[in-house]
Amino acid sequence: MEASSEKRPVKITDTILRDAHQSLMATRMRTEDMVPVLEKLDEVGYFSLEMWGGATFDVCMRYLNEDPWERLRTIRKKIKKTNLQMLLRGQNLVGYRHYADDVVIKFVEKAAENGIDVFRIFDAVNDIRNMELSIKIAKKAGKIVEGTISYTVSPVHTLEQYISLGKQLKDLNCDIICIKDMAGFISPIDAYNLVKGLKKEVGLPVHLHTHCSSGMAPMSYYAACEAGVDILDCALSPFSWGTSQPPTETIVGGLKGTPYDTGLDLKLLSEIAEHFKKVREKYKNLLDPIAERIDTNILVHQIPGGMISNLISQLKEQNALDKYQAVLEETAVVRKELGYPPLVTPTSQIVGTQAVFNVLTGERYKIISKEVKEYIRGYYGKSPAPVDENVKKKAIGDEKPITCRPGDMIKPELDKARAELGDKAKSDEDVLSYTLFPQVALKFFETRTEDGTDKKLVAAIAAAVLEMKARTKSKLSHRFKRPSKGYSAWAMAGRMAMMRH
Repeated sequence: MEASSEKRPVKITDTILRDAHQSLMATRMRTEDMVPVLEKLDEVGYFSLEMWGGATFDVCMRYLNEDPWERLRTIRKKIKKTNLQMLLRGQNLVGYRHYADDVVIKFVEKAAENGIDVFRIFDAVNDIRNMELSIKIAKKAGKIVEGTISYTVSPVHTLEQYISLGKQLKDLNCDIICIKDMAGFISPIDAYNLVKGLKKEVGLPVHLHTHCSSGMAPMSYYAACEAGVDILDCALSPFSWGTSQPPTETIVGGLKGTPYDTGLDLKLLSEIAEHFKKVREKYKNLLDPIAERIDTNILVHQIPGGMISNLISQLKEQNALDKYQAVLEETAVVRKELGYPPLVTPTSQIVGTQAVFNVLTGERYKIISKEVKEYIRGYYGKSPAPVDENVKKKAIGDEKPITCRPGDMIKPELDKARAELGDKAKSDEDVLSYTLFPQVALKFFETRTEDGTDKKLVAAIAAAVLEMKARTKSKLSHRFKRPSKGYSAWAMAGRMAMMRH
């Protein structure tokens, strides 16, 4: 790796309004905690502010009694110069399953209409077919699209494969290629080679996203700068490190005087950070100690930090924390048998929950989750490598996996949802919220008010009740037993641990 003397200022995306608090405290930051500094954030000169998508949509309604669409509109009113960015899981949108094409089209259109400028679109198994439609609609709306590579390490994930994926994303008219390292184990040399290869072979701007989980992120960022990276994801210091991103101030300060100098004002960043220090103090009881730590064992077992806390949560509820090491080892085996999927939502939950089943029952694949069966059937897309034949036989017998685009198997959903809602829906956005999270949305619609009631008081009470119910339900429903018909592995996985990517 050779440093260049040519000036190549790197741009910064700040994740403080989305992934930073999603990674460290299960996405619980409220809109009211963001509003006071939005105008200052707009003055920084970021490439973008990531503030929507991922788990924020679900959490806004489920735990905060907030309308996610209203959050977007509120932030858009205050942020006038900086791009607003969201994370979109392709055909999964912001949910945990694939949705019909009519839902994808309407959701992307409404997200663009309400203020999103940059769509970071990825698929958990890097199946380009699951990304095509959302990319097409975002481009049609005149927005910036980051075609995203879900980065992982395995015998079947090679530099050549990633560059090929980058070329396919370019062919779909993506504006930027994003490398999404959700586990935080991209090494400096791999970051350098991948960025260099994409810049040379694909020719689009490259945006690198990682986490500090393994401790390598700042080194990998500098290596990426030397390779010509265009944009880096950072998080303001109060919500950085651990399973979050490197501190914005540290990266900006570290690049000062180099060819990659961002030109951002450290004094202004420090002023904004003071606000978020107070916000962090407000939520200190929600901060996850595991998420705050750097875990160098990730370099060995290659399991993302968010998934680790998921596994620990499941084992604690089963009074089986002594099985932790066995579950870690089993997770690696299950991932291999399922064709090495990247461990990001929803595949991280699919793999992790099956590993827990295998260890706690004492017999591998005695219980097979519905999601594993659907994954093997091809309903999540094509696995990176073939699924182990013995596992496939146990899960779906002689049934043949689908070879078509998974979205082609889903009937239109919006008209049915609209009919079910009736006058409870006040807008197309309400219909979308209900389609994605039916029960959660209905509860939210019941608690929102349009009269003179104190909405903040209602929101606070409702959020507390929802949180209490969720915890109570979790304690009662996670006793280990054979699942009943229609059981979903998400109940076993634990909702809070899902709120990470």
